[in-house]
Parts: sequence; C-alpha cells; structure tokens
Amino acid sequence: MSRTSPRTEIHILLVEDSPDDADLMVEALNEGALRARVTHVEDGEQAIRYLRAEGDDAAPRPDLVLLDLFLPRMNGHEVLAAIKHDPALRRIPVVILTATDNDRAILGAYDLHANCCVPKPADQAEFAQVVERIEHFWLAVASRA
Repeated sequence: MSRTSPRTEIHILLVEDSPDDADLMVEALNEGALRARVTHVEDGEQAIRYLRAEGDDAAPRPDLVLLDLFLPRMNGHEVLAAIKHDPALRRIPVVILTATDNDRAILGAYDLHANCCVPKPADQAEFAQVVERIEHFWLAVASRA
C-alpha cells in the first residue's frame, strides 16, 4: 500500500477547455498540502496523445486525471473510454469535474468506469475546497500501486 506524503511530488493531468476553470483548479492544487505538478491540456485528443506519450507531449504518467466532460475534438466520455479500455492506462484514477447536472451524462461516465463524478461549484472558494478534497482523497488517502 503506497500513500503520497506531503513532500512527494504528484502529477495531475488536467483536461479542461475553460481557461477560467483551469486557472481555478491549478491555483487550488498549487495551494494544497501536496506538491502537485499539473499538466493542463485543452481537448480530448491532446489528453490521449499525452497519456500515450505520443509526439512532443510525451511525459511521465500522471497519478490522477481531472477530466471535464464537454471538450472540443474528443469529448470527456470518449477520453474516459480510451483510458479505461487501454491496459496501460486504465488504473489511473479519473475524476470527472463537470458543470452538468444531466443524470444521463453522469451515469454514462460511471458506465465507462469513471472513479467519481464531482459537480463544479460556481463559487471560487467552494471550488478550491472541492479540488482540495479530491486531491486529498485520491492522492493521500486512497491506496495506489
């Protein structure tokens, strides 16, 4: 059982097309107790290229993926399906952060094996709290291999 200590750097892939939401998430992650290195991509195709280490986007595997559902070029459901159907990627926790309250969209994400779905708060302070809780649970509490 491995846990991330506050001194260990963790890597988060943020897949978010809204610059404002991405800035809020990165700021909240940088203020968290864990040392987070956040890589931000703006669409689903970039996310898959990054995860498969293709092209100039090649980088180490993230410890966590924060994924928006409504993305250009390849939507969040398609990205999630690609991750969870790839034996080399499927164990990476994927947290869906979405502004939708559409039950069908959320159930669809769970059907594709999302680890959890979290609504995006509208309030900036609440947004920071939600991101901090996600970071704490998935990277400090939950066991990872």
